[in-house]
Amino acid sequence: MRRKQENRHKISIEKELKLAERQEDALRRAAVKQEVPRWRTILEEKVPEKIYENLKKAFCKAFQIVFEKGGGIIEKTYDRESIREDQEIRAFAFQVKGDRKSLKSIRKDASASNLRNMAVTSLEGIGLGALGIGLPDIVLFVGILLKGIYEISLRYGYDYTLDGERYFMLKLMEGAMQKGDAWEACSREVDHLAAAGQDLTGTPEAVRDQIPHTAEAFAADMVVLKFIQGLPVVGILGGAGNPVYYRRVMKYAELKYRRRYLLDLQKNVGSAQEGMGE
Repeated sequence: MRRKQENRHKISIEKELKLAERQEDALRRAAVKQEVPRWRTILEEKVPEKIYENLKKAFCKAFQIVFEKGGGIIEKTYDRESIREDQEIRAFAFQVKGDRKSLKSIRKDASASNLRNMAVTSLEGIGLGALGIGLPDIVLFVGILLKGIYEISLRYGYDYTLDGERYFMLKLMEGAMQKGDAWEACSREVDHLAAAGQDLTGTPEAVRDQIPHTAEAFAADMVVLKFIQGLPVVGILGGAGNPVYYRRVMKYAELKYRRRYLLDLQKNVGSAQEGMGE
C-alpha cells in the first residue's frame, strides 16, 4: 500500500514537471528568437547616456529601499500567515492523497495573486505616466514586483526573508529580462541555485553585489519606456509598459519556483522509496 502511494506521488510530480518544462521551453524560444523592433532601436539611440545611468541607479536604489525598509509595508498588503497555512494544507493534502489536484491548486493560487498585482501596477504606471513621472515610479514598480515574487515564494513554501532567497529572487528577475544567449546563461544559473532546494544559502554581501546586475538588466530593457514616461501626457505610453514587464517577470519566476518545488518533492519521494528498499 505504501509503495503504491509513493508511485502515485511520483507520477503526479512527473506530470507537473513535464508541464513546467513545456512552458519554460516556450519562454526560451520566445526569448532566444526575440528581435528588437527598429523603432525601438532608433529611440534607444536618441536616449542620452545619462538617462540610462540614472535609470540603472534608480533601480539599484529601489531594490535597496524595498529590501531594507519595504518588507513590512509590503506584508501589510497580504496575509502572510494565511498564505503559509494554505501552502501547508495543500502540501499535506498532496502527502496524503498523492494526486495532481493539490499541485495544480498551488499553481492556480499563484496565478490569481499575480492578476491582482498586475492590475495595481497598471493603474500606478499609467497614472504617473500621465503626469510625466518616470524615475520616481521605479520604487513603486519594484515594490509591486517583489510583492508578487514574495507571494509566489510563500505559496511554494520558501522563506523570502532569507538572504539566499533574496539572491535567488534577484537572479530570477535578471533572467526574466534577458534575451538570446544571456537568457540561456541566466536560466542555467537559476536552475543551479534551485537545485539547493530549501538549503539555498546566501549572504548580505552576495545580495548587495547582485543588485547592480539585476538593475542593469531592467535599465537596459526599459530605458525607452521610462524615458517616454518622463514626458507629460505621452508618458501614459511608457507607464502602460509596467504590467507587460510585471507579467513577464512573474511568469518566469512562477515557473522557476514551481519547478524548484516539484524537484524538491521528487527528491523527498525518491528518498522515501530508497528507505523502502527500492
